[in-house]
Amino acid sequence: MDLANILRDAARAEALPRFRRLDASMVHVKTEAIDLVTEADVATENVIKARIADWMPDALFVGEESVAADPALLTALATADLAVVVDPIDGTANYAAGLPLFATMASVVSKGETVAGIIYDPMGDDWFIAEKGAGAFLRRPDGEAVKLKVADALPLDQMVGTSSVAYMPAESRVEVLTNFAKVRMVANYRVAGHEYRAFASGHTQFVCFNKLMPWDHLAGTLISQEAGAYAARLDGHPYLPSHVSGGLLVTPDKASWDLLRREVFTF
Repeated sequence: MDLANILRDAARAEALPRFRRLDASMVHVKTEAIDLVTEADVATENVIKARIADWMPDALFVGEESVAADPALLTALATADLAVVVDPIDGTANYAAGLPLFATMASVVSKGETVAGIIYDPMGDDWFIAEKGAGAFLRRPDGEAVKLKVADALPLDQMVGTSSVAYMPAESRVEVLTNFAKVRMVANYRVAGHEYRAFASGHTQFVCFNKLMPWDHLAGTLISQEAGAYAARLDGHPYLPSHVSGGLLVTPDKASWDLLRREVFTF
């Protein structure tokens, strides 16, 4: 729980006090209007980085805002013996808009493999936590732990899931949006952490993404797999920390994955 408590302490010290108190000077566009960074993102990451430097001094720190300043960190992740990957505020657009749906996430990568993942919800004050081979759990500050399990598979027309076409190839967006009519419902929360939380706790049948920055997906994918999910890139190969493109589809089982890939995510 050391890493979990680091995330909680940082979010409570830096993100929550600034929530709904940002002015225009504290919010900046990074690459486009839907890609934002706030004063709170930077401050929260700085606290996490300093705490991890004391706790795991030999680990490479790969934070979203650190990579924005030094892109070489992302390349180093693929060959690092030990790394901690952090998203200080996942769902920054929600956070900046005053919407109470954002998360603080971290994963531990050892020799190119994700071995631990945490998604902390500052508003709900609890964590989804997984260690490779040890299952996935909802953990609360009082010590209570609830084992996570993905939903049972459903027919295509009854599936509920989360996805976005924002980073899919432009020429495929209309086709994929049309294909969404084949399932019961598709939502997009603009925060990967909570989309993974909904999936890993059995409330949706799929999550799909195209852009694969490690701070957005390593923790959620491991948590989902430890809760019983099947996960693969859209070419059918395993998702690894070094991947930043190629799409990712996570479902309750391989049959659901094959069905959704064939009928819905056809790009």
